[in-house]
Amino acid sequence: MSDLLERLRGRGWRMTAQRRVVAEVLDGEHVHLTADEVHARAVAKLPEISRATVYNTLGELVSLGEVLEVATDKRAKRYDPNAHRPHHHLVCAQCGAIRDVHPTGNPLADLPATERFGFTVSDVEVTYRGLCPNCAAA
Repeated sequence: MSDLLERLRGRGWRMTAQRRVVAEVLDGEHVHLTADEVHARAVAKLPEISRATVYNTLGELVSLGEVLEVATDKRAKRYDPNAHRPHHHLVCAQCGAIRDVHPTGNPLADLPATERFGFTVSDVEVTYRGLCPNCAAA
């Protein structure tokens, strides 16, 4: 059983067949699917699931804080089930592949007080960009 499914059950989230399939599709490490990719994979498991149901379920999961909505460039938003472990993203500038990375240190502590301009900073999002091995080899 996926960690996402366990978290949702723990919250008492009503687990319909459609919601279960969306959660199962999102399970795994380095998962950053678009809504259309989630829908395509969900249809393979549950042919009658609609695009609207997938979009609505993704919206609910984001609202619950169980899935992150990731926008790393001008491409489609992606959905990341790794919402409960702080991490950054490594993005291929050519193909758009995304990997979760967990560097050591505290990026919030690296921001000097003089650069905070009076903000009370509560969160940091870091995106590393470059070429994945496949694109670099091409």
